[in-house]
Amino acid sequence: MDEIINEKSTSKILNRRVHMANERTFLAWIRTSIGIMAFGFVVEKFALFIKQMSLILGKANIGNALPPSRGDSAIVGIFLVGLGTLMGLLAFIRYKKIERQIEEDTYKPSFVLDILLTISVLAVGIFLVIYLIHST
Repeated sequence: MDEIINEKSTSKILNRRVHMANERTFLAWIRTSIGIMAFGFVVEKFALFIKQMSLILGKANIGNALPPSRGDSAIVGIFLVGLGTLMGLLAFIRYKKIERQIEEDTYKPSFVLDILLTISVLAVGIFLVIYLIHST
């Protein structure tokens, strides 16, 4: 009888540790999504700053005014904020799915969110490199 009780308490402790690891992973995904959203916000606000500076410099130096920007930075910023929001939602869905799998003892790794993040970061990186090459 004591062995069954010890087995159950050991199982609960291990189960608790697995749930806490799942929660830490979820929080890491949330931090990543917040970071991507913050970067998108900064990119979008930087575009606004550049537009305002070009207007100020255009009024001060009529002959040397900067050409108005095309608004690509605003589009990239909005895209990054949307991507961060989508990642936060997918992280929550993954967290709840894994939580259920832990309880049912049927855990199977899923790489959908990992692949989405990798492809998204790769696409944004390539776009920013192309944008920087063309803007110089």
